[in-house]
Amino acid sequence: MCSSDGLFGFRIVDKLQKLGEDIHIEDLRYHNKRVLVSKEFTFDSAHHLHHYEGKCKNLHGHTYKVIFGISSLTDEIGIAIDFGDIKAIWKEHIEIYLDHRYLNETLPPMNTTAENMVVWIYEKMADYLKESQFKTLKPRVEFVRLFETPTSYAEARREWME
Repeated sequence: MCSSDGLFGFRIVDKLQKLGEDIHIEDLRYHNKRVLVSKEFTFDSAHHLHHYEGKCKNLHGHTYKVIFGISSLTDEIGIAIDFGDIKAIWKEHIEIYLDHRYLNETLPPMNTTAENMVVWIYEKMADYLKESQFKTLKPRVEFVRLFETPTSYAEARREWME
């Protein structure tokens, strides 16, 4: 429903806000607080579990979903960590070991349970953020959720990892 005054309807802006005229560079950061941003990804992998009696002892695959919760202070324009930067870290430093891979071969020696994998993923992201160009904003991984199925996931949280 649109209100009669157009508050909820479509309208063309009267004047596009311009940096340096309507807003100034020092106004772009609204606060100096820590905020959390979240990004999710999917990947497909095969694995099997050792020393386990059940279906998962046999080679099989999953479409995994991983969700990152990353907190950070904001930079001079009000961004904590750009979603595109999270994606680049994922693609270049983590996904290469996971997507369309046989996990028992590409991950460090471990039983490739969701519980073990989520800690490995957490550690990879946390280590990269500590060494990256973002470190001045003090980014930290708050949580990682790894869904093995749409209804089953393992989670690693910062308070458990540090």
